[in-house]
Amino acid sequence: MKAAFSKVGLVSRRDSPEILDSVLAVRDCLVRSDVAVLFEDATARMIDGSSIQAASRAGLGDECDLIIVVGGDGSLLGLGRDLAHAGVPVLGINRGGLGFLADISPDQIDARLPEVLAGEFSAEDHFLLDARVIRDGTEVGKSPALNDVVVHLGGMSRMMEFSLWVDGQFVYDQRSDGLIIASPTGSTAYSLSAGGPIMHPSLDAIVIVPMFPHTLTSRPLVVRGQSAIKVGIGEIGTGDAQVSCDSQVDLELRPGDEVIIRKYKTPLRLIYPLGHSFFESCRSKLDWASRLGGRPLPGQAGGVSKS
Repeated sequence: MKAAFSKVGLVSRRDSPEILDSVLAVRDCLVRSDVAVLFEDATARMIDGSSIQAASRAGLGDECDLIIVVGGDGSLLGLGRDLAHAGVPVLGINRGGLGFLADISPDQIDARLPEVLAGEFSAEDHFLLDARVIRDGTEVGKSPALNDVVVHLGGMSRMMEFSLWVDGQFVYDQRSDGLIIASPTGSTAYSLSAGGPIMHPSLDAIVIVPMFPHTLTSRPLVVRGQSAIKVGIGEIGTGDAQVSCDSQVDLELRPGDEVIIRKYKTPLRLIYPLGHSFFESCRSKLDWASRLGGRPLPGQAGGVSKS
């Protein structure tokens, strides 16, 4: 059967030779399926061989019709920020922790990857957030974020003051440790730890979650995906305020700055083997499938969820 993709980009968690076995397993599977392989530069340096074709990350977006990421969700977050604009679909091989985004485990590579290459897959579009820092009317920093945009005081455990607007309407002034603005993709990440809701990836919505607010009535707020969110930075004391995008890109903040968050111009298309289920991921990753005493739950065969 002819492969659904002709050239596949292969990216691994950077400088991680311990996952080389999975990288080689993916490469071998691609070669057996008669698919051209283009390695990201950093990944190519992990492999011996003179016949390896390599390109920059931007080059993968220009030349490939599928990109496979071997690593954890963090690796996929970085690739999403860098290449969502290229519109190339992405498949994740999970060599990290929870693996909400990277769905195929190493022991499934030989069984599930050929199915995807043959066109047997489902696709989900995950929108990103676009964060911009405005200082005295001038943009001084920006970054996309697949999971979340977090306004906080860096490593300082102190409260900061800020104001929140949504679509030009004032919402509140607040003192807290910070504010999390998350996409549905990011609702199972930092936002969840702060008490935010779990949102299905298909929702066109953004959640705003205060971090340890100085009032018991401040709760997570869900707004429409097309909303323009503005956070005005007030007094920050002796701390160094910043806005963090996916906990990987940090932008400096000063009193009087404004952080503008909107939906990013293009989504990231993630593909999964057929049968992928967001709720199954929640059951297995968040331990929903357990019950005190180990008794089976309704709908579970033998009381054990399939992972």
